Amino acid sequence: MTKAPTPARPVSETMPLVGRRQMLAGGLAGAAAAAITAKAHAQAPQPGVVQPGVGRQAPDAPRSGAAAVVQHRVEVPAPNGAVAAGHPLASMAGLRMLLQGGTAADAAVAAMAVLNVVEPWASSAAGNGFATCLDARTGQVISLAFAGAAPRLLDDRSSVADLTAGPKAAVTPGAFGGWIELARRFGRLPLATILEPAIGYARDGHPLDPTIASTIRRQQAQLAKYPTTAAIFLPGGQPPAPRSLFRNPPLARTFQALADAETAALKSGADRDRALQAAYDYFYSGPIAQEMSRFSEANGGFLRADDMRAYRPKWVEPIATNYRGVDVFCCPVTSRTGLEMCEQLNLIEGYDLAAMPATSAQAIHLVAESIKITKADVYRYAADPAFSPTPTATLISKEFAAQRRRLINPAQAIPFPAGADIAGPRPGPRPRRTSRGTPGDTTSLSVVDKDGNAVACTTTIGGGFGTTVVMGETGLLCNNGLRTGSTAPYRDHPNFVGPGKIPLLGNCPTVLLDQGRLRMIFGTPGGRNHRPDAIPGVAERGR
Repeated sequence: MTKAPTPARPVSETMPLVGRRQMLAGGLAGAAAAAITAKAHAQAPQPGVVQPGVGRQAPDAPRSGAAAVVQHRVEVPAPNGAVAAGHPLASMAGLRMLLQGGTAADAAVAAMAVLNVVEPWASSAAGNGFATCLDARTGQVISLAFAGAAPRLLDDRSSVADLTAGPKAAVTPGAFGGWIELARRFGRLPLATILEPAIGYARDGHPLDPTIASTIRRQQAQLAKYPTTAAIFLPGGQPPAPRSLFRNPPLARTFQALADAETAALKSGADRDRALQAAYDYFYSGPIAQEMSRFSEANGGFLRADDMRAYRPKWVEPIATNYRGVDVFCCPVTSRTGLEMCEQLNLIEGYDLAAMPATSAQAIHLVAESIKITKADVYRYAADPAFSPTPTATLISKEFAAQRRRLINPAQAIPFPAGADIAGPRPGPRPRRTSRGTPGDTTSLSVVDKDGNAVACTTTIGGGFGTTVVMGETGLLCNNGLRTGSTAPYRDHPNFVGPGKIPLLGNCPTVLLDQGRLRMIFGTPGGRNHRPDAIPGVAERGR
């Protein structure tokens, strides 16, 4: 764990935010770094800033609302805490936990559970992700990795198609284990209370946002391939209508069973920790694991009960840097994006962005070149550290940034560079080939409670609807993390898909401290927005 200089306090300052579509357009870590560097432009005119009486296009307005708004986001005082999530019902669930005396961790788990119901194409209790947590009492920041590994029976000669969608594409579920760890270490409410909103929405239904309805309609052909998936997302054989009442009864039963496992343990005299463990065991070695294993084996998948039983979420030291006096904490590998953000910030720190208009060609050029160089470096080396050491200390050092900054021409864009030569695995160049990226998304949330505890979580099932296969009677979709993008497409790269290896994520929930005080907490949905062959040396998966 990393200790802040002084105990943290709740957010007291508002910093410029970067919209979701800006994040996706610029790349996750790059846009997040842009949000931090935006501090230097606080006084500069910003595009999209509303002048009194003048409307504008909301950067991420739901289709159920007005497209043009006079004011998209307002400053909201939050003396009892605040929750920011990708769907209002998820934010409301988190707030319910805070109002019942829960912590930021309780609120985060409740929000993630509801997101599983209302944003099913983007997250799942059987998905994976990262959380970055600030303990206000101690001033410590710690990261939680809840990313599952490739199943031990994986055949790494499987086709790209099989590892992109379908039963063979599933990685071991990690998210629910992460929920339990968050609740165990930093929470105080019972799991039954935390899951109650999600159970209600899954059992009784919620009005389906038109954007989610259109997402289901776009992927109708893929979702129709598997009866367990079609039964939920294509009721009566058709995509649900916008604003119709959408239900997921199998998921409601799964969540209720997990809550009941905890309740039964409490009634038998178990303390909170052991009761949460009972829910964990129900998922990872009990009926949920058994049903997932049965379904996977019956449908030609690789996932088995042994993979579920062996999984453990991990508390790990966050990756950190200091940008102009602000301490930046984000998640380490097996997410590559924390590495990217830290290196990008170190590179851009060498330029006086405050002297440039925020939207000037010069400022945008410098940010873009920093992103370009960083991606070349990180994509060359990042991998599951249990299989291949990543030169993390070098990649995020100021000295390394000073060396790599020499590549930047302030007046002209450079060709996409090769990654730096650092001791460790270095795959040789590969020819470029045409390749299609995998459509998809992720979801992210940030919570601060009244005591100043903060939790940022980014959770994902990879491509849209993950594997697109609901695992038997569980109502759950798994992450398709074996696909190209999360894994490298050639064999001699340390991130090539392999049994027991954790594929890389593009998650970066981040906490910023200024002299020990919480300055900002954020995350975003996102990931790579280039074709796998767009980086030199990356081509189609070699067999």
